[in-house]
Amino acid sequence: MVTSLTPDEARRVILRAQGFLGSDARRGGVPAVLGRLGAVQLDTISVLARSHELIAYARLGAVGRDKVELAYWGGAAFEYWCHAACIVPIEHWPLYAFRRRAYRTRRFRWHQVPPTVDKVLDQVRDSGPLTTTDLGGAKNGGPWWDWSDVKISVEYLLDIGEVVCTRRVGWRRIYDLAERAVPDHLRADDLTDEECVVRLARVAGAALGVANRADLIDFLRLKGQHAAFLDEALASGAAGLTPVHVAGWPAVRRGRETGDGVPNAWADPAALATEPKGRHRTTLLSPFDSLVWDRSRTERIFGFNHRLEAYVPKEKRVHGYFTMPVLAGGRLVGRVDPARDGSTLIARQMSIEPGPGQVKRVEAVREALWSAAEWVGCTDVRVERVTPPELADLARRPAGLG
Repeated sequence: MVTSLTPDEARRVILRAQGFLGSDARRGGVPAVLGRLGAVQLDTISVLARSHELIAYARLGAVGRDKVELAYWGGAAFEYWCHAACIVPIEHWPLYAFRRRAYRTRRFRWHQVPPTVDKVLDQVRDSGPLTTTDLGGAKNGGPWWDWSDVKISVEYLLDIGEVVCTRRVGWRRIYDLAERAVPDHLRADDLTDEECVVRLARVAGAALGVANRADLIDFLRLKGQHAAFLDEALASGAAGLTPVHVAGWPAVRRGRETGDGVPNAWADPAALATEPKGRHRTTLLSPFDSLVWDRSRTERIFGFNHRLEAYVPKEKRVHGYFTMPVLAGGRLVGRVDPARDGSTLIARQMSIEPGPGQVKRVEAVREALWSAAEWVGCTDVRVERVTPPELADLARRPAGLG
């Protein structure tokens, strides 16, 4: 018999799985957050903080940023391609062998691999850890993607697992040999492509809590034969996920009607074992947070149309450059485009979601802003534009005032 979930039940399971509901999410600090999520997305944009720092903050509150860096680049994790460029737990090294093999076979990703690749590998072997500057420079002097042969070579070596990014300094990757950075027993664990996908499906399923096929594909960025392996693992039960029916979610396949009792998603069985309980987090979210990184999933779960507008021309932006959704009471109640001016945290634009209870939503967004301000060392908050404008006075009240 297929387990049936209401949309609200599914949402609560997801929030707990992602670390936003209940006290258990705070246990174990940043390393436990990384283990729970399976992948923490990286991005070059830094407004209040880097995205990977914001992801830990959203779940733990005012965690020390040195603790975040240590958890990610202290030997317990490595950078690799999951949903995007991500920090993943070091014990997941064997699970990405399928992707390393695919890159090795292809010998191309963004750029053709140059003949300098063996020389660069020798440099890292002899003198690493090294930055691209140490290796000879990352750019040819043209546009952003005009990489030097050195940069192309070392990134290809990272793709195929010969080198690893051991840490970042000033946002520059530091590369070292995998044989020095990855424990021997992990490098010796030789999984087939199918075994990799099956195990990663379990990781993604546990991180997402409840997910349909598209969610799992998006989390792991699978296609072709690797997507077929996922389908087989879901159908056979090898992925270890429980088929569920979430009311209102789309059918598994196009053209197939969704009805009660027909599976249209999968859930982590551990997440279904107990009812999600506890206090909800009230917090700003990085737009690259795995709770919201997939637009279609975010709209399906929260009824919230989320879009990163950093790469949209300024005159076409609706909500702002680095729009951060605000989570409160298990709902996405608004969004903020933050900036900083000295010791003042600025909300260049605050947008409150329509519907009943807007006063409570404004209060929740204000709480999230002041909490974030304290975390980054700001002593004041300034709110500029507010949507809808009739909420502006309430939005601009100082901390501690209702």
